Amino acid sequence: MSTQKTVRQEAGTVGENPVRLDEEKAEQVIEALNADLADAYVLYHQLHKHHWNVEGAEFRDIHVWLQEAYEDVEAAADELAERLQALGGVPHASMTALSENASVEPEDEDVYDIRTSFENDLEMYGDIIESYREHIELAEGLGDHATAEMLREQLEDLEEHAHVIDHYLEDDTLVTDAAMD
Repeated sequence: MSTQKTVRQEAGTVGENPVRLDEEKAEQVIEALNADLADAYVLYHQLHKHHWNVEGAEFRDIHVWLQEAYEDVEAAADELAERLQALGGVPHASMTALSENASVEPEDEDVYDIRTSFENDLEMYGDIIESYREHIELAEGLGDHATAEMLREQLEDLEEHAHVIDHYLEDDTLVTDAAMD
């Protein structure tokens, strides 16, 4: 690790931005995006945990879908971080900062059946969806239409993932009752 300690921008500060969003407005959007970024990483890790631990007759399809879901969340997190940097902010990057700034609670370390895991995921998706809607309104109200549009596109993906989980949680299955015992 380098011993050089040249700080280019302190965390929590807002610098100039090339998109010409007023610093006070940029600060509000950056705070919202950093909260979304923190939530994204909590969701990412929880989905990844479930990907690793899923079992049962429907293992393969769920395993593959969970990988697609956590990869989508990771891509969204990258987009959030790049946008907040473009607005003059510093994206949360340490596990401590991400944990402290997340508005969602991760599932504990225990391994649960996939139904319980999906119920926990659906709850987290719902909380994040509500937060996104608030942040879209905030960005629009501050005149940051590009951020609002980016969040809208990500919201569509979040809602689609929630919809898929909701379908997985339905009672209809090819697995027989005997196999469930």
